[in-house]
Amino acid sequence: MELLRAASARRLPRLQSALIRQGSWVCNSCRSRSILPVRRLATYTSNPDKPYYVTTPIFYVNAAPHIGHMYSMVLADVLKRWEILKGNRALMLTGTDEHGLKVEQAAAKKDVAPKAFCDETAEQFKELANAANISFDRFIRTTDEDHKLAVEHAWFLLQNKGLIYESKHEGWYSVSDECFYPESQIERRQDPFTGEVFMASTETENKVEWVEEKNYHFRMTALKDRLLEFYKSNPDWVVPHTRMSEVVDWVEKNLSDLSISRPVQRLTWGIRVPDDSSQTIYVWVDALINYITMAGFPGWTPGREYQGGWPADVHVIGKDIVRFHCIYWPALLLALDLPMPKKVLTHAHWTMEGRKMSKSIGNVVNPLYAMNRWGVDTMRFYLMYVGGIAHDADYSNEELNVKYKKYLQGGLGNLLSRLTRSKVWNLRQVVSTADKDVSQITIPEDVRVHMENLEACLRSLPGTVDEQMKKLNPVLGIRNIIEAINLTNVFLAHAAPWSLWKKEDPNDRAVAERSLFLSAEAVRIAGILLQPYLPEKATKLLDIMGVDPGKRSFCDAVLYEDYTYGEPLISPGTTPEDSLFPHLVTDTIQHPSLSNRGRPKKKKVAPF
Repeated sequence: MELLRAASARRLPRLQSALIRQGSWVCNSCRSRSILPVRRLATYTSNPDKPYYVTTPIFYVNAAPHIGHMYSMVLADVLKRWEILKGNRALMLTGTDEHGLKVEQAAAKKDVAPKAFCDETAEQFKELANAANISFDRFIRTTDEDHKLAVEHAWFLLQNKGLIYESKHEGWYSVSDECFYPESQIERRQDPFTGEVFMASTETENKVEWVEEKNYHFRMTALKDRLLEFYKSNPDWVVPHTRMSEVVDWVEKNLSDLSISRPVQRLTWGIRVPDDSSQTIYVWVDALINYITMAGFPGWTPGREYQGGWPADVHVIGKDIVRFHCIYWPALLLALDLPMPKKVLTHAHWTMEGRKMSKSIGNVVNPLYAMNRWGVDTMRFYLMYVGGIAHDADYSNEELNVKYKKYLQGGLGNLLSRLTRSKVWNLRQVVSTADKDVSQITIPEDVRVHMENLEACLRSLPGTVDEQMKKLNPVLGIRNIIEAINLTNVFLAHAAPWSLWKKEDPNDRAVAERSLFLSAEAVRIAGILLQPYLPEKATKLLDIMGVDPGKRSFCDAVLYEDYTYGEPLISPGTTPEDSLFPHLVTDTIQHPSLSNRGRPKKKKVAPF
């Protein structure tokens, strides 16, 4: 133990120099942090020095990225960008999980060294993040040196507390899931194609095998009461709430001490147990530590871990890894006397024609291919508008095309063109004269009703979307914005300002101007609120509207508060092809590999 303590002390200076420090943000709001002493529940107090910290899962590199990985990334990115829109300091972490038996086996199949295999696949995930315009602050890899040192130090702390012991372990192990399952979660299954009979997990349906070995264990059962007490005191910790019930049920019925190492004879690719090179640290213990590696663990000053972002404000994960993040991870944090993450957003999966995506079936969506075909912001929109939180969402090119035409091209894009391309009126003139006393205008009753409904919608829209973000439901947030645009199109069609503009009656002209200004305000406000979702398209929209770059924050999304826009910063275009949302072009596509390098191949294809 003394050797282990001394080794850890020697590592700290190296670790501190390796830490990633973020910081050119200006913080304008306070964030909460959690303090979790050994025998107390988490409490959150406001701290102006803590940035908002959001994470994606670190993605396993045994296979190429798919659309589900992009969905996790975009969800986290929208949450981060929303905080920045509100003037807050924010950090985002994504990256790759590179150790474990699955990676070792995948590398062996390619006849390459594990590290070389990880380098290649990790680059594909980083390429996906960059292509999808993900504003990550660090792309972490579990092969990074500072992460390795953080894992070793966490092991030292757990062992020093007497929470690690060596024992013989036997049970049903899934290589695919990288975990053991209790007997109660095992069933006999038969492959419908080969007729092979095998034992499988009832939770994931993946094959398991009986394993007997000597390894290290984490006394997780010693933390059972504290885990249950934490869940009880924080019933909304897991989103959606239905998965919180599953977590509590699992801890009550299935919690056991966790096997946290593997004999090196069975697993060589991973971080070795400190002072015992015959054992490799369990991949999930290794992987989960990444979230505090980013925040500076263990080089942070005790009690000031918030400066690096900890506790995380939200972990964004898929529903298939709930147990690891909502049971194993909080147990480790309790054992390490560290604050809990504030929320865990567990999203649902993507299917195709109601079936789980699978390479063997051939229904996996390549996200880089999809972005190259449909456009980056089109894919971000579709994932956010259709994606599931509580329930799985079905991916469909046909549906993507329909929603693009209805909500982006025919909705927001058409509304923008109507306002900025007209040869009848000038948007700058409409905006500059709109602050006149509206009480002097006689607005027809039917138009007034529609106008008042739209005004009420726009006044409440920023708060409504912000509330959805607080509930960790960006999907409903973007639907609220699109509903406001739809309402605006209905209003504009009803008000018909083009028919009033040239009439001799000054009141008719005034009604037309007021209707156009309200519609322009709807586009301006929607454009501001869409920036986290569609960063490129929303920026272009606001440029076309002539909105000052300094007036595009959340606090600027207030109805009738900006009379300075209307002079375009870039041309609004003159044809459908140069509009904000042009017709989808699918005849020039890139080869569906994950690389964006090289010239795109020309190929005539059907739209779907």
